[in-house]
Amino acid sequence: MRYVSRVPRPPLDRLVDDLYYLEGAPPYPRFKLPPMPSAVLILNLGDRFLIGDSGVFADGCLLTTATRYLDFAYPAFTRSVGVHFKPWGWAPFVGIPGSEACDLPLTVEQVWGRYGDELRDRLDAASTPGEMLALLEDELRRRVAEVPGLGLVRHASRRIAGASGAVSIGDLCEDAGVSTTHLAHRFKQIVGITPKRLARTYRFAKAVLSVDAAARVDWGDLAFRAGYFDQSHFVKEFQAFTGCTPTAYLALRRRFLAEHPGNALDVGPLPAD
Repeated sequence: MRYVSRVPRPPLDRLVDDLYYLEGAPPYPRFKLPPMPSAVLILNLGDRFLIGDSGVFADGCLLTTATRYLDFAYPAFTRSVGVHFKPWGWAPFVGIPGSEACDLPLTVEQVWGRYGDELRDRLDAASTPGEMLALLEDELRRRVAEVPGLGLVRHASRRIAGASGAVSIGDLCEDAGVSTTHLAHRFKQIVGITPKRLARTYRFAKAVLSVDAAARVDWGDLAFRAGYFDQSHFVKEFQAFTGCTPTAYLALRRRFLAEHPGNALDVGPLPAD
């Protein structure tokens, strides 16, 4: 598969991790997408795709930071342009409260109305992936809006990220001079989940992204380094986030590595068939 990525220029990089272009035949028709501390906007330029029980998506979708894994079914050939947002980064571009978007993929029409179709047409008409990403970056710059409480949530989220989830929510509140109720409310409005849930997601991400599928994995040591109190807690959390045990996860990652080495999608999604 062809994958082209670019980091946007400041100050957009405070909201966005990268913009990307994806094209090609997926290595597997169906994947599990474990929760990660990010949100993604997919602008679909090819055939329709399917997400779990949420339905068929033709124009694309917005996936905010999730609390559980999602099933994602690709067409035989896929082509899309997208945005990987930081957990809080999607809020300035979408007039929908995070609590209403959590674990519920939104269509591009729900996010941007009919303008989404116009943007997709302009992206499709661009001659190169680089032109597409430049066009998308310019559009994001034009659409960014002020969001009450964004600075608070961004600051707290960056502290959570810096500690890979190993941070006290009480300490975050004390540092910000707000109550736990206020901080949780702002997070649910802007990120879609509470700061405690986001911390769990960062901790899981640290664990799962440290797995080297080509090497022997010491799960006990990995769990300890990721900040889990014990291995049983780690296993329970791992199953909640991926739908499979750590050993089953490793088997799927090794299958992906053996069958499609170096594939652009082998960065978290798991074969589901």
